[in-house]
Amino acid sequence: MRREAVTAIVGAAAAAVVGDAKASTMGRERIDAVLRRGIETGRLAGVVAVAATERGVLYEGAFGRRSVTSDDAMTLDTVFWIASMTKALTTAAALQLVERGKLSLHAPAGDLLPELRAPEVLEGFDAGGAPRLRPARGPVTLHHLLTHTSGFTYPMWNADHARYAAVAGLPDLGSCRKAALLAPLAFDPGTRWAYGIGLDWAGLMVERASGQRLDSYLRHHVLTPLGMADTGFVARDDWNGRLAGMHARQPDGSLKAIDFRMPAEPEVFMGGGGLYATAPDYLRFCRAIMHGGLFDGSAILSPASVASMCRDQIAPISVERLRTADAALSNDAEFFPGIPKGWSYGFMTNGYPTPTGRSAGGLSWAGLANTYVWIDPVRKVTGVILMQLLPFADEPALETYESYETAANELARSV
Repeated sequence: MRREAVTAIVGAAAAAVVGDAKASTMGRERIDAVLRRGIETGRLAGVVAVAATERGVLYEGAFGRRSVTSDDAMTLDTVFWIASMTKALTTAAALQLVERGKLSLHAPAGDLLPELRAPEVLEGFDAGGAPRLRPARGPVTLHHLLTHTSGFTYPMWNADHARYAAVAGLPDLGSCRKAALLAPLAFDPGTRWAYGIGLDWAGLMVERASGQRLDSYLRHHVLTPLGMADTGFVARDDWNGRLAGMHARQPDGSLKAIDFRMPAEPEVFMGGGGLYATAPDYLRFCRAIMHGGLFDGSAILSPASVASMCRDQIAPISVERLRTADAALSNDAEFFPGIPKGWSYGFMTNGYPTPTGRSAGGLSWAGLANTYVWIDPVRKVTGVILMQLLPFADEPALETYESYETAANELARSV
């Protein structure tokens, strides 16, 4: 090959590298601007966001303050209550035990948990306000619990559940007391989808099948293998300087700091919503799912189990809009209206590509205090964005999440 040709090829390659580096820098600056926007307008106190592709970490950023009452800056190692993002980790624990033959997806859950041996369905209330209950037409299974088709609901999205809890004197779910879970079903198992406390029961099944408390099981079999050192059910003393403060959106749009802390000695480790974590920690779990259960040399699940976490498990049933029964805790919520959505073992699935650039068959979910995650198993992109405010599906938080995912997906395509 002539020297001139070699020089031209080398020059073109160098130009491509420079071009890629420029595109990467511009993409990261675009994400920075998206995240700063909510802070600079005063609509958000602080935010941490991270993303990765199959090649490694794509983006990391922290903006704003941990609390509106503090000058402490948000940092990547800030610890958040991730609420329902706990569910995917509990699901992974349950699937590990299914792999080992200690749990069955389709056997009656009552075989392990006496409380679920004779489930009842709440059909309403009589003229005197007493609940009208009937036996469920079929057992609750682990499959139902993992996919929100068991009939269990949440009081903040089901007014009958809230009314029953008041009549029966059930404690608040945030108390982490077992009695808080003793609500009846809203429908017969397997007949509908409704978001609810099923993963808390699944966590108790993990405990019964493994002989370990859920916090211990997760630590030994999921968190430690993945290097998730800043994830746990109880706020540790060494987190005190790194915990994000909780906020409540006020009628004028401002944010007010509110007291919030999960119980230090919970009776039940809530597998549906009890965990704290950092964004980089949770990203490690997402990357393990994206890599078929393997991350950094540790395999937490078989490829077959991960495939079940990446596939809609409830069709022809579909995910329904969350309609609030408690405006202090949640707005009405539906991700990507008009796009059909299912539920895998662990995540919501989208049937069509989303406006944010996620592929059909993507995975996502969220936590009550406006924490969000997505995994695109097709394009191999995953991201986590954490805020700490109520109510759920807060408009500025959702706008920031969707803009962040869009920008992160654009960056992933450019590098």
